[in-house]
Amino acid sequence: MTAVNAPVSSTAAGALSAFLRGVERRALVVAELQCGDPTVAEQALVAVMRAFAGIASDVPMAQWPDRFWILLAHRTPIRMPAPGGQWAPGLAHLPSLAPPARLALLLRVGGGLDEAAAAQILDLPVADYQQALAQACPRDAQGHPDAAGWRALAEQVQQRLRDLPASRLQQLHQPAPAPAPGKGPASWRAPAPADAAPRRTPVRRHNRRPLWRGLLILLVTTAVLLGGAAWWKHRSPALAPEASVPDGAVSTADPVRVEPLAAEDLPVTAPADPAHAASDAAMLADPDLMLARDADLYAWAAAGGPVPVDESQPQPSRPEPATAGLETAAADE
Repeated sequence: MTAVNAPVSSTAAGALSAFLRGVERRALVVAELQCGDPTVAEQALVAVMRAFAGIASDVPMAQWPDRFWILLAHRTPIRMPAPGGQWAPGLAHLPSLAPPARLALLLRVGGGLDEAAAAQILDLPVADYQQALAQACPRDAQGHPDAAGWRALAEQVQQRLRDLPASRLQQLHQPAPAPAPGKGPASWRAPAPADAAPRRTPVRRHNRRPLWRGLLILLVTTAVLLGGAAWWKHRSPALAPEASVPDGAVSTADPVRVEPLAAEDLPVTAPADPAHAASDAAMLADPDLMLARDADLYAWAAAGGPVPVDESQPQPSRPEPATAGLETAAADE
C-alpha cells in the first residue's frame, strides 16, 4: 500500500529538501560500499528518501538524522552484498568483513557518526558497537589492529565522498517516466514532492441526501415553532381571568374593590375619663417632671455611689497614692 504524503508548508518543504541535499552524498557512498552495487545503492537510497519524506512532518527536526540513518541501515537490499558486487582496490578490506561489521565501520568513517549515534542507529549497546568496530579494523601480519591500515581505509572512503560525481546526485531527484500500460508500477526514483496538492476525493451523489434531509427537518421544525408562538400570542387575551389567575392572586383585569365595613364590625372604643385626662395634663405640666424621672439616679449618688466620668472632658492625671510608698517600705522591712 502506498502512503500519501501530507502537504507541508513551504518552509518545512525547504527544510526537508536542504536536509536531504546535505545527507545524500554520505548516504549514497555508505550504501554503495555496503552492498558493492551502485544501482542497488541508488534504489535503496531513493526508497529511503521517499519514506523519510512521508514521515518528516511528524518527526522533530532534531531527530531527522537518526531517523534517516535508521531507515537506511535497515534497508534490506544493502544489508547483504549484492550479487556481483565490486569494490575498488583500495577498499578491498571491506568485502572481507561480515555485513554487520562492515556497516558499523561505514557509519563511522563514511557517515561521520560518533559511536553513540551509530550504536543507537544499529540498536546496539555502545560496548557491542565498539566490539564490532574492533572486528572491522584492519589487522597487521601478527593479527593486531593496524592503525595505519585504519587511517588508509578511512582516507579511501573520504576520497570516495569527494570524488562522487554530482550527476549521480542529480539523478536521485530526476522524475521517472510514467510506466507503459501493463508494465508494472512507477519507478522508484524521485520521491513525490512534499508540496504537491493532494488529490480530491470525488463526492458521491448519494452523500448529498442526508444534507437535504437535514435541511427539510430544520425547516419543518422552524415552521412548527413559529406557528405555536403565533397561536399562543392570539390565544392569551381570550383567556378568562379566573382561568389565567391562580387562587389568591390579584389580576390586573379585576382590580381590588373597597367596601365600607358594617356598623357591627367596627371596633368598640371606651369613652375617655375626664378626671384621668385632667390628672395627666397636670403631671405633664409639672416643672419637676424631669427631676422625678431621674430620682433613682440622684438617690444612688446621694448614697455615695461614684459619679460617672464625663468622657468628653479632659481628665487630670491622678497622683500616686501615699500608701504606695508605705507599702514598699513595709515590704523592705
